[in-house]
Amino acid sequence: MTIRSSRPLGRRDLLAAGTHGLAGFLASRWLSAPVANADAEVPLRARRPKASACIVLYLSGGPSQIDTFDPKPGTATGGPFKAISTRSKSIRVSQHLPHLASQADKIAIVRGLVSREGNHQRAQYLLHTGYSPNPTVVHPALGAWVSKQLGDTAADLPPFVSIGGPSAAAGALGVEHGPLVVQSAGAAPQDSRLAPGVSGSRFARREAGLDFLERHLADEISSPMIVGRRAVYAKAMRLMRSPHLAAFDVASEPQAVRAAYGDSDFGRGCLVARRLVEVGVKFVEVALDGWDTHQNNFERVAALSAQLDPAMGTLIHDLAARSLLASTLVVCVGDFGRTPRINAYHGRDHFPQGGFAVLAGGGIRGGTVRGETSADGSGPVRDPTTVPDLFATLATLLGLPLEAEVVTPAGRPVRVTDHGVPVAALLAPG
Repeated sequence: MTIRSSRPLGRRDLLAAGTHGLAGFLASRWLSAPVANADAEVPLRARRPKASACIVLYLSGGPSQIDTFDPKPGTATGGPFKAISTRSKSIRVSQHLPHLASQADKIAIVRGLVSREGNHQRAQYLLHTGYSPNPTVVHPALGAWVSKQLGDTAADLPPFVSIGGPSAAAGALGVEHGPLVVQSAGAAPQDSRLAPGVSGSRFARREAGLDFLERHLADEISSPMIVGRRAVYAKAMRLMRSPHLAAFDVASEPQAVRAAYGDSDFGRGCLVARRLVEVGVKFVEVALDGWDTHQNNFERVAALSAQLDPAMGTLIHDLAARSLLASTLVVCVGDFGRTPRINAYHGRDHFPQGGFAVLAGGGIRGGTVRGETSADGSGPVRDPTTVPDLFATLATLLGLPLEAEVVTPAGRPVRVTDHGVPVAALLAPG
């Protein structure tokens, strides 16, 4: 399968875009493989996709694996946190993750996640696209691939939503597959309601004027990018009129439910993610910033864990209670890991050789750990996992064909993963 792209928009396109008013303001927020482990019970090509939706919890800044999901208690590098037992005999986690400990039979932890990148911006690009940055190509985000392959073009909600952060762009897949960015979780997206003083009839006249300008521009300039942009504006119009817009607003949820997720933007974001998946959104990313703990690592990780733990733990519990976990892949990952060595500022520095990922639902083999790091956490000693291999695993669970390509404007074919191979040990039988 090959998907063709087009050239970028020119100056005329950008001038026209400036006339688009309220809907434009909203629309701008959109803007066969080998198997890595021989214990797969079913050949990879014979597997049916398990997940029809994905929720990514992105820990921006690079979370410390030793102080969360790969504890090293009693060692010189282990820090002051204790490790606690969980519902899975094979999993121990930090004392600050008790909710997730109670859900451990549903999660799989990847230890020794190896990244090529130790710079935040480059690492974030890699963890969103599966590729290291390249100045000649913009690789599509995983959410964009999900939007293209699994999204419904006629749906009134966008298939790809990013909450609390920008996520990454759709690249050559086209702007219509980029994320709708919601900066503040818990309420309807900004500009999704009519502006004060703008009636329904007045907005309809503006919409007709916009359509007139766009049709004439499309006649004058033949470019699939214009078609893609028009599709974004059409999606914005559908969103503004959608009864499902209420999924962004958590006010209707019982107070006990909101409290369980936690009184934080991240907690509300995870609750919104669950609500969006319930009404058919295919890919939701929720960001939790602040993990760049060069200083005061232990104090800061404890505070961040107090946001992550109830939100993620309740999300997994809620999805399971609603019979959605089996079809929803939950992924928790960050820029990279952090050094076992504790620096002079009681912090940990960048460490791309020993990150982690936590997976749940969507065909994941729960209650398991993939990989092992050394006793002091200085690096993987068994079954390291690369970021492209992680992406190939996620793509397999979501039914994204690893051989599918998008051709960039420069004529370069790009696939969903940079030569990654699925990790069969993470996949549930069948």
